[in-house]
Amino acid sequence: MHLHPQKSLYDLAQQHHLEGLTLPSLLALTKEQEGYSIDKAKRFLAFQGRINNEMLNHQVIIQNPYTAWFEQGDQNPAQIKAFIIQFSVFSNQFLIAQLHKMIHADTLESMHASKEILANEIGVRFQSGQQHENLNNQSSTEGSIDGSRFSFSAAHFEWLYIIAKKLGLSFAEIGQPKHGTHATLFFCNELIRLYGGDNYQISQAASYAVENWAAAGFWKQLIQGLQKYNDQTGLDLPLGFFIWHDKLEAQHAAHTQEELEELYFTQNLDEDAFIQNGNEMLAGVAAFWDGLEVQRQELATTH
Repeated sequence: MHLHPQKSLYDLAQQHHLEGLTLPSLLALTKEQEGYSIDKAKRFLAFQGRINNEMLNHQVIIQNPYTAWFEQGDQNPAQIKAFIIQFSVFSNQFLIAQLHKMIHADTLESMHASKEILANEIGVRFQSGQQHENLNNQSSTEGSIDGSRFSFSAAHFEWLYIIAKKLGLSFAEIGQPKHGTHATLFFCNELIRLYGGDNYQISQAASYAVENWAAAGFWKQLIQGLQKYNDQTGLDLPLGFFIWHDKLEAQHAAHTQEELEELYFTQNLDEDAFIQNGNEMLAGVAAFWDGLEVQRQELATTH
């Protein structure tokens, strides 16, 4: 009698107290791939505990004052406009960080993964079995861009521009660095320096931090706040940009966990530096939201 392959891996994890390791790592252990061992797996899980305690409990992940306020839906028009402007600057500057990440990839596979994100950002849809394309569910979050077609309307920035237009903002009033606050530009520059940097281990630490922040629930808070704003104003702002990213991020975080484990088993990872670099990236993320928090308080009495 043969066990289901996945059940066999779970049995292996239980036998050696390796619960929490991803399936690709467990599979590599059973195949005795180079660099993979039970002892190293146990060291990784101890390292994962450090990451959970020393990085993933960062305030910007577990308690973000701005998104907690935003979720309530009490924004005035000036606050909503300011939010969209700063987010549009971040969205455009992310393209630079992602391009740098692609250029600095250490393998062709890594380059392809970064190129997929970049191409999708600028308007190449992921191809999957089903395509859903409307303002509140902007195309698939699964599949590949390989063989897909470019369209201007699929660019993420253009989804934001649709919102901006409904708020009375012109194209020239969003997206460009000159519209960014000091806090927003600091965040964007940290993304380019760390996430898009030429040191692979630093880049992976920043990527791990960014993806875990992005998957921690802030997209849902923004969606809820915007839905409430729509209900109160009747503006019917299209929320496709935010809904699509919320669906995507859970997939990214899972993939990022697999990448971390592969990095740990196949390279000589500096654990202290990984945590330090991840926290530097999260400090940049926090600066962005703290800047929005200051700005929304300044605009609290503006109509």
